[in-house]
Parts: sequence; C-alpha cells; structure tokens
Amino acid sequence: MTATISPTVSNPAIDELLARQQLGGYWEGEMAWCPVVTAQVVTTRHVVGHSFSPSEQKRLIVYFQRTQTADGSFGLHAEHRGSVFVTSLVYVAARLLGVAADHPLAVSARRWLHAHGGVRAIPTWGKFWLALLGLYGWEGVRPLMPELVLLPRWWPLHPLRFYCHTRYIYLAMAVLQGHRVQFNLGSLAHDLRIELYGPQGMPSSFRCYRYQLAHEDRLESPGVLLRLAEHLLSAYECIASRSVRQRATRRCLEFIMRELQTNNYRSLSPVNNTLNALIFHWQKRPAETARCIAGCEYYRFDDDPYGLRYAGGSTTVWDTAFAVEALLADPSTAREYERTVLRAYAFLAANQMTQSLHGRDPCWPDEACGGWCLGTAEHAWPVSDCTAEALAAVLGVHRIFEVPDPISSTRLAQAVDFILSRQNADGGFGSYERARAPRWIERLNPSEMFTQCMTDQSYIECTGSCLVALSRYREAFPHTCPQRIQHAIDRGVRFLLNRQRSDGAFPGAWGIYFTYGTFHAVRGLRAAGVPREHPKLQAAAKWLIRHQRTDGGWGEHFTSCLRGEYVENPQSLPAMTSWAIIALTEIVGGQHPAVRRGVNWLYVHNNSARSFEFVNGVFFGSAMLRYELYPVYFPVWAMKRVAQDAAALPIF
Repeated sequence: MTATISPTVSNPAIDELLARQQLGGYWEGEMAWCPVVTAQVVTTRHVVGHSFSPSEQKRLIVYFQRTQTADGSFGLHAEHRGSVFVTSLVYVAARLLGVAADHPLAVSARRWLHAHGGVRAIPTWGKFWLALLGLYGWEGVRPLMPELVLLPRWWPLHPLRFYCHTRYIYLAMAVLQGHRVQFNLGSLAHDLRIELYGPQGMPSSFRCYRYQLAHEDRLESPGVLLRLAEHLLSAYECIASRSVRQRATRRCLEFIMRELQTNNYRSLSPVNNTLNALIFHWQKRPAETARCIAGCEYYRFDDDPYGLRYAGGSTTVWDTAFAVEALLADPSTAREYERTVLRAYAFLAANQMTQSLHGRDPCWPDEACGGWCLGTAEHAWPVSDCTAEALAAVLGVHRIFEVPDPISSTRLAQAVDFILSRQNADGGFGSYERARAPRWIERLNPSEMFTQCMTDQSYIECTGSCLVALSRYREAFPHTCPQRIQHAIDRGVRFLLNRQRSDGAFPGAWGIYFTYGTFHAVRGLRAAGVPREHPKLQAAAKWLIRHQRTDGGWGEHFTSCLRGEYVENPQSLPAMTSWAIIALTEIVGGQHPAVRRGVNWLYVHNNSARSFEFVNGVFFGSAMLRYELYPVYFPVWAMKRVAQDAAALPIF
C-alpha cells in the first residue's frame, strides 16, 4: 500500500511541537535524570531551615513514588535497575519530608538497600552526604582537601583545571570535608541509624569501608595510582597545618563566590549549589544561604503526573534552537510557521550573552560575550554547541524571514568569536571551556560511578554543531574573517574524520551513543562542504543502514555508552530514528529506501511520542538523561528535511 505525504500536510508531530511553545516564545522540556538531585535539595533545605510547605512536601513525595521501581529501589536514571547511592539519599530525604518508617515507600527501599550491601557500600559521593548528616564516619570517606587550590596554576591536577561541573562540586566538597562539617538531624538521626544499619546501629569505625562499593554503582574502581595518591593525602591529614587549611578554604570560597555572583546565585547546577548553601549555613551566613536556596528554584519542575522535582539543568535555549531548526528544515513551507518562529527568534535574541564574565575565573578568563547557555542568559554559563545551535537557528531565520528587530551583525560576530574561542589544539571543540588539563588525569577519577568527568575535552557533537554554525555564518557573511573561519572549519573537519571508528560510526558523549554522534558528525561535515561521496560519509551511511531495525526505525540501547559497542534497543525510538534519517538524507538523499522506511515508521508513530520513556541523552558516561522534547522536535525535523529533499515522498 502506498501513501503520500505532502510537505505542507499537518500531522500530530508538528501540532504537538507548535502546542508546546510557551508564551515567552521558547520551548523547554525537562532534562530528566534521577531523583538524587531532588533528594539533595530536600536534605539541604531541611538542614538550613528552609523547609518546604506541607503541600510542596506532598508533591515531592509524589515524585519519589513516581520514580521508585517495583523492587523498591531508585535508579541512577529512568532505566537503571537500582542504585545504592540514589536509593540511600532518597530514603533519607523522604524521611526528612515526614514519610514514616513503615510507609510502603520506606519499607521497600530499606528492604532493597539491606539486600544490596546497605549504605556501607555506598559510593564516595553518598558517603560524603551521609557523613554531613552524622550517618557515616568521615574516616571512611576518601580524602578531599581544599589545599589543592594552593598548588601552582600550571600543575595538571589543580582543581581549576577540572571540568567546570567537577570543579565547583570539588571546591565545595573539599571545604566541607576539610573541616569535617556535620549537621544535627535531631532525634531523627537515631532512627535513621537504626533503619540504615540495622538494630546494632552504626559501626564504631568506617575506615575499612572506604573502598567498599556496591556492584550496582561501580563503573570505575579506583586504580593503584589513585589509591597511592589518596594514601598520601590521608597521611597529610595527620599533619595538616590549620593556618594553611584556613587559607585554602578562603581560596575555595573566593572562587565559589565569584561563580555565584555572575548568575545571581543560580550557580552552575543545583548539585553544587546545595553544597554552597550548606557551607554558608555552617559559616552562619543566612543571607547567602537563602540566596543559594532561592537559586535552586531555577531548576524546579512541578506538574500533576510527576509531582515536584529538580532537574540538573535548564534546556530552554537548547530546545528552542532545535525546535526552530525543525520548523525551518523545509524552507518551502517554513512561512506557515512565521509567527511561531519569530517569537522563538525574539527569545533567542534576548538570551544571548552580552557581557563579559572574566571576573568569574581570572586565571582562565574565557570569553562569554556572544554565547548562549543551555538555559536562559541568567544561567551565565554559555556553551559551544548551545551557541552554535542558537546561531544556526538565527541565521536560518534570517535566510527566510524579514525579521522586525534582527540581531546585529556585531552580536553575530561575537557569537562566532565565542565559538572559535572553544576550539582546542586538536581541532575539536570543547563544551563550556577549552581543555585545561591533559586527558591522562581521567585515570585519577575518584567518582566511581562516572567516567570522563575530570576534564573538558573535544567532543564530536560540539564539533559538529560548531561546524554547522560557522559554515552558515561564512555563507551569510563571506567577507568577515574568511581565512580565520575557514581555518577553524578545516581543523574541525579533520578532527571529525579522525574520530570515526573503523565500522563507520562516530561515538558520542552527550547522547546515545553512536547514533547521536554519527548524526552530529555527518551534519557538521556536510555543512562544512564535505561531499556526499566522501568515503568516510559513505561508511557512516552504511553503518546507519546496517543498524536499521526490521520495522524501519532505529533504536540504540543506553548500554552502548557503557560497553563501547552498539547495543540494539528492544524497540525503535522516535529521536534515534530521526537522527538516522537526517544523517542519511545528507548522504544518500531522501529517496533512498532506508530513508523511506524510516520516515514511514515516524509517520505511523509520531502521534505517540509521549509513550516513549526511554533515555536518549547521557553525561559522564553513565548518567543517562531523558530529554523530554527530543521525541517531539526531532521527528518534525526529519520529516521536513526529507520533504525538502523530495517535494512529495512516496512511503511504502
């Protein structure tokens, strides 16, 4: 049977995308991770005396119930079987919210914990949080100390060289652990010790549990080199100078305060901001404590199905740029959405960074002016690929519409300068910053649960996005710094071609996994002018076609990220199918049978995007994310991209 989709036909995917635009002109879907962020916010607010209202407490409990698995555990992400780390912190948070010990949520979580080694085997990050609450001994926590900030700046292990998220978490944790800070939970502490450890209560010493780690949370066990370094740090603790520690603490707090002052205490994420609030509470600085608590509200979500919770980040600019790209993918029909697109354009224009943030990190004063953040400009942490996707969307609007109040050429040039400032020596592009440290320090990763979290290096996805934006800018402004831009594009192309695997796939870092990386690499290479016939692109197309499922869609399982090899998902997924279609259309064209079958799958399934709860993003190798709007705008993008390639597409 043959059906025909006209490029102008209305369909549920486009209808849903249009309906999801907010009054401010933007799109924002939740970047859902796991309930541990919410648990940390709950615990922090309880400790500092900023408790939630009774109605908020009920909605927080609804969220915990919604994310609890059938066996009582809480996972590291939506498809994780259970994490001692997450389950322990959610358990404590639920009890602080007033959930009774005999409540079904608590009973099943406690049963699961005791069956999986209990909190003695919680990862270091969890040991740290429990030690803050008097539920674990500091002697059992692997050493972190503030003195590292006093090292010479050129030292590879200086904390300011860490990846920014790791850096600010480290600074706060080092202050709290360096002073063995402990908060009093009152009478509830006694009950929690019995509930978490059994009738005998807490052990007299936790030193022997320092490296004990539950199988469910183990991704990277500390190696010999790291254990040796930590042994030396532990020895230093016995002779640490009080005055030196105080000086190091002041230095850590200086960098924390610089970061908070640039974004009105919203901080880089609620993960480090909860720690900041605890530091200020310990120091008896109520004004700063309250501002950190208020800053966490930037990451708040609340709705009837899921309840009240906190995400690890806001994705407003990211989602809006992709939604605009989806609507503009077929220029011949884009004018149907002119009002929608121009409202989104106004939002993007209002959220470009227009001020310098050199004061945040004077040691490495990376430029921020001209960039776009993952969320709104108030976040004040612009990112290379967020800037690139926003700039690409803006230039796409300029190409089709007469914009009433266009972004000036000066600001567009600043966006290009920002992107170029994030290019590394290898030709690839970093995310928030250029690489500050050698890759080998990943061997000293202390997190146990995550990989590739110590340094900000070059990424395939960021490079692909940046090549798209730079190529569009080169086309729109051919006489503005042509040699500089062309040199950057050439270096980015070489980086991508060199990162392709022998089987034709490109591994990702921020999405799952080979499908996402290949989508971004192909899109960047084609935008940069690499011809379809190039052997590397042909190899990528063959890889995608080889992994098309029998139903016509594509679906990659999140364990690909963990295993470093392709693992097929039990079913096809809208976002992944869309990534494959867009990439294939760039190489083999919209009339290829594989593309036709893929679009047919999308057309049949695009009215059920919300039913797909599978994760589609990732950070730090194991923390899987579910970007709520990926199954909404990527299918629109894919279908309209194919419609551009063929005015009417026969579907079989």
